[in-house]
Amino acid sequence: MKYISTRGQSPAQTFEQVLLTGLAPDGGLYVPDTLPQFSQAQIAAWAGLDYPALAHQVISPFVDGAIDSATLRTLIDKSYAGFAHKAVAPLRQLGHNEWVLELYCGPTLAFKDFALQLLGNLLDHVLTRNNQKVVILGATSGDTGSAALEGCRHCENVDIFILHPHQRVSEVQRRQMTTVPGGNVHNIAVRGNFDDCQRIVKSAFGDQSFLPPGRQLVAVNSINWARIMAQIVYYFYAALALGGPHRPVSFSVPTGNFGDIYAGYLAMRMGLPVKQLIIATNSNDILHRFMNRNDYSQSPLQHTLAPSMDIMVSSNFERYLFDLFGRDGQALARFMTDPAEAASGVDPALWQQARQIFASARVSDEETCAVIREVYEQSQFLVDPHTAIGIKAARDCNADAAVPMITLATAHPVKFADAVQRAGLDSPELPLHMRDLFEREERYAVLDNALGAVTDFVQRHL
Repeated sequence: MKYISTRGQSPAQTFEQVLLTGLAPDGGLYVPDTLPQFSQAQIAAWAGLDYPALAHQVISPFVDGAIDSATLRTLIDKSYAGFAHKAVAPLRQLGHNEWVLELYCGPTLAFKDFALQLLGNLLDHVLTRNNQKVVILGATSGDTGSAALEGCRHCENVDIFILHPHQRVSEVQRRQMTTVPGGNVHNIAVRGNFDDCQRIVKSAFGDQSFLPPGRQLVAVNSINWARIMAQIVYYFYAALALGGPHRPVSFSVPTGNFGDIYAGYLAMRMGLPVKQLIIATNSNDILHRFMNRNDYSQSPLQHTLAPSMDIMVSSNFERYLFDLFGRDGQALARFMTDPAEAASGVDPALWQQARQIFASARVSDEETCAVIREVYEQSQFLVDPHTAIGIKAARDCNADAAVPMITLATAHPVKFADAVQRAGLDSPELPLHMRDLFEREERYAVLDNALGAVTDFVQRHL
């Protein structure tokens, strides 16, 4: 399998090459040139597989021999061995045909662990085999950072630098990053928002001359294809648990950067019967505005109780638009780089095609708190604000009550205690392995919102 850029101006790459690459040289994102297709019979035959075995089946075609099958299975097993629940991604029922997929059983209590535990092991294997050292540079709105640090801190051939927006992540999220030990681990708080952090990272990938000879940057954000690949698996896992592929299921996905729901879109295209894919957003609703009125213009960032979704530019939406534009890289590049085109939207016929696949909803902070409180009162189940947004969107957009509706629970509520308290409930307790989090020493630098400030810091600390 080869991987091509969404902008259409870069050579095709192998899996190993895209694993070790961020943006394509032309500024695009890598996607497979073709998607593997699974028949209903193939999917049905996976019903008895545990999570690692299913992951091996789904992921193998994307790796396509870059790592031998037995080694890949070993790396997958290692990635999910430390999850706190034996099912890895357990389902919880809230009501009739209403389910929550608990994706926070990994070491950092967020869905990012599913991809970043695997990414760390894949990197460690490939870099050791190639006797190669790299620099990981990533931006986080809260959860990617701690998951990346936890997944990659053991890699001997990696120095890792994670940018987060200063004073704009929750205290638990910050401490999960800044208390990770290791001489190869570096946290940077940028005086700006997540989009500022993301812009710095993209600029650094565009000009890596600040690195010493022989080093290159590797992405851990969802611009890295391996992140998306790993997330496809839990859509198949949840569907199989509820009777798929013999009946369709629907998914509601809290999303700001579009990566998680894009993985669901790919699962559907690969053969999984999916009735609905629902985009659940907070007040930073660029994706909802596109789906609701064909408007992809940027609007001022609002700070909400769901900070991991406080994003103005949804990077992974480009991957979907590439398909929507018939894989025309030049047309996509014009749309992504011309604010006037983004504001005027896509061709109405294409917009209607998108609306055939995705529904969407925008949820306010007040509605988020109401859902947290209501779900707890009805089922004694505490959800974080992002998951609450997903539940609200699922209930508002559900087109068929006979089809199981699965909301992706993206983080443990302890990471967002302020939102839980705003909902009128007691703050949740940290899990046992994190009980001393507030006693651990923090290490991070606060830098100006400038590319030079970050690249100088990287140079000094390599």
